[in-house]
Amino acid sequence: MPRPTLLFSGPWADLPLEELAQKVGEWGYQGLELCCWGDHFEVQRALSDADYCSQKLELLGRLDLTVPVLANHRVGQAVCDPIDTRHQPLLPDYVWGDGQPVAVQQRAAEEMKATIRAAEKLGVSVVSGFTGSALWSYVVGYPAATAAIIDEGLKDFAGKWEPILDVCRDSGVKYAFEVHPGQIAFDLYSAEKALDALGGREEFGFTFDPSHLHWQGIDPVEFLRRFPDRIYHVHVKDAVLTLNGRTGILGSYFPLGHPRRGWDFRSPGHGGIDWAAVIRGLNEIGYEGALAIDWKDAGMEREYGAEDACKFVKRLDFEPAPRDGGSGAFRDA
Repeated sequence: MPRPTLLFSGPWADLPLEELAQKVGEWGYQGLELCCWGDHFEVQRALSDADYCSQKLELLGRLDLTVPVLANHRVGQAVCDPIDTRHQPLLPDYVWGDGQPVAVQQRAAEEMKATIRAAEKLGVSVVSGFTGSALWSYVVGYPAATAAIIDEGLKDFAGKWEPILDVCRDSGVKYAFEVHPGQIAFDLYSAEKALDALGGREEFGFTFDPSHLHWQGIDPVEFLRRFPDRIYHVHVKDAVLTLNGRTGILGSYFPLGHPRRGWDFRSPGHGGIDWAAVIRGLNEIGYEGALAIDWKDAGMEREYGAEDACKFVKRLDFEPAPRDGGSGAFRDA
């Protein structure tokens, strides 16, 4: 069976959910990875209003759309990050509060617990998101962090996320952390360290997004092979490197979409990722979950891009050959 194709609703939070859902159905998607900002999903209303979740599901059900994954990247970011003014636009007012950093972190952690409980109420078994990081400013920085500082940062991460993962355990929900620059884990080896810091808890796995690995020079398929039982969710987003002798992978302070950047995001199939290899890798590890398009491309009209991406993924998502010899696969010559 082909994996369901979803649209991650985060980049579309400027549209009311009802309007977006109509478009998503017309574009050919089977469902949404529903974000907890805009009007797409409000965590506290889900917990306080007995009819809120059923109304969301009814709205999407009328269009034959499902919600296998709930996303709360923005609040998750504030759990471990050193808090500053960049975080205020990301957070609900009741989480930001007076902006006092430690209190913001604590309220963000409570909101993530509430997100897990809301996911259970919605009937969703995977929550995707970020963790934030006390260590990110040390990456490729000066003065370099000592081993003791790295260890302390990992302990800080574990101490703040263990209680959230306890709620995951009690609710039957898995947390699919998106390995991403700015997070506690951003590549293969830092992902190992994050798992080790948590003692390998089963509630914690990964949202695999090859675009964030590709521009760093990491083979996304090697990430899949290293963590075959920890891929809880998949984002589909492409990236392109444009290293011309002047540009660099650290971005030179230029925003996404700027022509002087050394890399940028692209609509799936319009960048440098070997998607056939990625699908083979997902087949190899037995991943049967959804493929959620996290659409970003500064050079393409987004509604055209979203529909084109859906068609691309459906065309691409081939099934593995049978291992019983039915087609000759895996048989000795």
